[in-house]
Amino acid sequence: MTRYPRDMIGYGAQTPDPKWPNAAKIAIQIVVNYEEGGENNILHGDAASEAFLSEIVGAAAWPGQRHWNMETIYEYGARAGFWRLHRLLKDLPVTVFGVATALARGPEQVAAMQDSGWEIASHGLKWIEYKDAHEDTERAHIQRAIRLHTEVTGSRPRGFYQGRASINSVRLAAEEGFDYLADSYADELPYWMEMGERDQLIVPYTLDVNDMRFATPQGFNAGAQFLDYLKASFDALYREGQEGQAKMMSVGLHCRLVGRPGRIEALRQFIDYAQGHEGVWFATRAEIADHWRTHFPHVRRERPSQMAKAAFVEKFGGIYEHSPWIAERAHGLELGAAHDTPTGLANALARMFRSSATEDRLKVLRAHPDLAGKLAAAKRLTADSTAEQAAAGLDALTDAERETFQKANAAYVAKFGFPFIIAVRDHTKDSILRAFGDRLQNSVEVEFATACDQVERIAELRLRAMM
Repeated sequence: MTRYPRDMIGYGAQTPDPKWPNAAKIAIQIVVNYEEGGENNILHGDAASEAFLSEIVGAAAWPGQRHWNMETIYEYGARAGFWRLHRLLKDLPVTVFGVATALARGPEQVAAMQDSGWEIASHGLKWIEYKDAHEDTERAHIQRAIRLHTEVTGSRPRGFYQGRASINSVRLAAEEGFDYLADSYADELPYWMEMGERDQLIVPYTLDVNDMRFATPQGFNAGAQFLDYLKASFDALYREGQEGQAKMMSVGLHCRLVGRPGRIEALRQFIDYAQGHEGVWFATRAEIADHWRTHFPHVRRERPSQMAKAAFVEKFGGIYEHSPWIAERAHGLELGAAHDTPTGLANALARMFRSSATEDRLKVLRAHPDLAGKLAAAKRLTADSTAEQAAAGLDALTDAERETFQKANAAYVAKFGFPFIIAVRDHTKDSILRAFGDRLQNSVEVEFATACDQVERIAELRLRAMM
């Protein structure tokens, strides 16, 4: 069974109303990443110096050596940048992504975070790359991070963000029972992931509304660029909130980056700008997680992509009239979360119908009953067909109407060799009769294609009703 593990649909076209407190149109979540003292350094037992997110864009790691310039840039973040950020943000709800070893080396900064009531979430044990780490090593680091974080701050972290994550990071963090995880950039609203028996809440983060772009190619060259991007992001999300689809705006900050004098003013001006609007909720990630858990608790549901073949065919084998082979074939496709919706599953089934031989498709067409025909009169239609014909009033025809339908059916079958098929839920009795007349003028080739399109439409409507 081939299954695609990524979720490419999420909330889809219509996101849920998050019901932010006081009917807020946007939630703003500010993150201060505290990494200084947790970065790669041979003093910390690492193999080389740090090379990521500093003023030295494109820096290389120095194996077995200390890098004085890099070290002092990180020290600036702890010694000066943090305090500048703290002075600006101390009265706002802030979440700190705190690297455990960095927190242990910055007790004064931790005290200031706590005095301001900031949430301190875990940013892992060390600010290092985990993409090649063995999962046992990473698991041990996460567990050590929890212990050290608890020792330094006095309480266990509720949230976790590895940052330089591996493909295993989210699964390993979920094992430790965090209230929320942030290693995702997949959405602008919290969402749930089913991790084995655990329902894990994800509060996604951002890499675009993030001062890290001061330290990357094609990033921000000046504070004004950062401010423009902050304001543009806010304006778009605020407008969506006014239109009934409110979101969360994450803002990622680093002490050694935005903590520089030439950049901090952009952040100050943005905060003033956001506070000048009504309906703006500044919140910690823990507050957002609590809100989501209260208003949107996870409910597990049957997922077609995860069903065994027998159960899948039993449930969906009748979607195409008397043609379970379509569901049998569809089960063998690369199904994923995108196929757990009516539209997605309809597409998977339609692929098998479209790719089948002409004779097989013709058999599907011939499996459909005549509209208001003898099978309907004898009450021998499938449950779906019975409900569909009743919805268009075809179960309550006058004798004259029934005779009209029977003549139309006979003329249609005589010309095309299969029953007249139409998605009756899209029509009325009168529009069906008009379609009869119009389609009788088609060539066999055109009408075969039209009938196949209608079969697919019927399947999609059946799935919508079922799911």
